[in-house]
Amino acid sequence: MPNSDFSFELLTQDDQARLGKINTFRGTIDTPAFMPVGTLGTVKGVFSDDILKTNTHIILGNTYHLLLRPGVETLKRFGGLHNFMNWNKPILTDSGGYQIMSLSKLNKIDLKIGAIFKSHLDGKKIILSPEKSIQVQKSINSDIMMVLDECPKLTRDKNILANAINVSTQWAKRCKIEFGNNKSKALFGIAQGGLYKDLRVESIEKLTEIGFDGYAMGGLAVGENQLDMFKILNETVKYLPVDKPRYLMGVGTPADILGAVKEGIDMFDCVMPTRSGRTGLAFTWNGKLNLKNSKFKSDKSPLDEKCDIRELNKYSKSYLNHLIKSDEILASMLISLNNIYFYQQFMLEIRRNIKNATFNNFYKKYINFFD
Repeated sequence: MPNSDFSFELLTQDDQARLGKINTFRGTIDTPAFMPVGTLGTVKGVFSDDILKTNTHIILGNTYHLLLRPGVETLKRFGGLHNFMNWNKPILTDSGGYQIMSLSKLNKIDLKIGAIFKSHLDGKKIILSPEKSIQVQKSINSDIMMVLDECPKLTRDKNILANAINVSTQWAKRCKIEFGNNKSKALFGIAQGGLYKDLRVESIEKLTEIGFDGYAMGGLAVGENQLDMFKILNETVKYLPVDKPRYLMGVGTPADILGAVKEGIDMFDCVMPTRSGRTGLAFTWNGKLNLKNSKFKSDKSPLDEKCDIRELNKYSKSYLNHLIKSDEILASMLISLNNIYFYQQFMLEIRRNIKNATFNNFYKKYINFFD
């Protein structure tokens, strides 16, 4: 039986790479962990029971999008997103902070009020305050909730970044008050600061003073190059509490994940597996395969002989190439499933190598493998 209280256990380290367990009311999450993205209550093109079979322990939903559709009242009627989408494992919800950046033409920021949006669906005015964000996440019945933050676009302007830290810190305090005391749930703080060590450390210190169940690095994966991301992680992750989960938001490629695990990150999410699946790009232990390529037209081999979910190992690359060329939806479904399966196998190998103190060898072998 899973522990009813949220907790994190650090099991061992291989240099800075960490092996751990997050205990939640709905089950245990082995870390480092990858969370497939189910923004609208679905991991695009993949059945919930198939996601379970890939050894996925947790998925991600989005507060802003679920607030707009299906809406809070519908989610409440179902007792939350788990019942609504037929998923019985943990769910983490982004607070809507990323949409403040990605939908910047449709919103404005007010420190006291929050984010004021025009709905991208119908233009209706939406106010997402720190309190409202937590209220919506409670309606979703999230196991891990995120504070509402201001995530600036990629910039070297320290004034913009410092202001985002100020806004995010004030909102984080309000989120914690609204969250209250619920030991079976978790609330994570989100550090900002762009690519500047001093700003990142300042943000982390302010968040740890407030106190959260876990800490995320926000404002990365917004256009900076990989080396810059690794550098700022190397400089700042050490300032995060050792006894709490560390989450790098919106990351990423297998190489991104490897480099971040090397710096001590525990949790990741990205649309990469399913977005790539919809374009015919498959992740495998033989590298990335563009199945649109004519060289696969006569290839009888499967993507992965070991993956028997939906009998995926009985579908040839030739057949997948045919489905893509024929614009059949089954192509994206099968390749997306393969990619999530691969990502979870990749995480399993990362965890195994940390446990065996061989992570550095695994890192060297695969850091440039998927280029």
